[in-house]
Amino acid sequence: MQKINLHNALPAVFAGREPVPSQVWQCSLTMERGKHYLIVADSGTGKSSLCSYIYGYRRDYSGSIDFDGRDIGNISIAHWCELRKTSLAYLPQEMRLFPELSALENIQLKNQLTHHKSEREILDLFDTLGIPDKVNSPVARLSIGQQQRVAIIRTLCQPADFYLLDEPVSHLDAANNAIVARLFADEATRQGAAIIATSVGNHLALDYDVELKL
Repeated sequence: MQKINLHNALPAVFAGREPVPSQVWQCSLTMERGKHYLIVADSGTGKSSLCSYIYGYRRDYSGSIDFDGRDIGNISIAHWCELRKTSLAYLPQEMRLFPELSALENIQLKNQLTHHKSEREILDLFDTLGIPDKVNSPVARLSIGQQQRVAIIRTLCQPADFYLLDEPVSHLDAANNAIVARLFADEATRQGAAIIATSVGNHLALDYDVELKL
């Protein structure tokens, strides 16, 4: 997948309201593979909704979104499953981890589908992110910051054309932010992938090609 295009997209909940200046909503916007995008938003302006629309979780919007010219409203369930396995890597703000499973088990659920990382590579990521002692700990016993790092490792465990990162470092300090930025930048460079990161204040520390106000 090379391009994601938005054409006059607007969350249904915003319909009928006074227009709010935005470089995303009710605009023609193209995001291209290989570039880094930062979407800066205030709370309540729809950044998580945008991620859910692109990932196909929700369709409560007007306008259209297409992948390489194909309206995503016409994509079959089987095709969505393939896109989420090979083209779209999503890190949701709420992380969506299974609390009763260990950190490693959560990651293996993804990696067993994609076979993108070896076990050694996964353990090295735990080490790089400063949580090697949490590999076998139930996620429910981890701090929010530790859980976010587990979710980051899971996101890295698949091939992608676009990394869709919703507030990926909201619970991390500057040092860990820099580590996460390097990991995503390196992985995106290897795959020629784009990074689309949202933020309400704590930005993922990348050099961005395009910064957009939601």
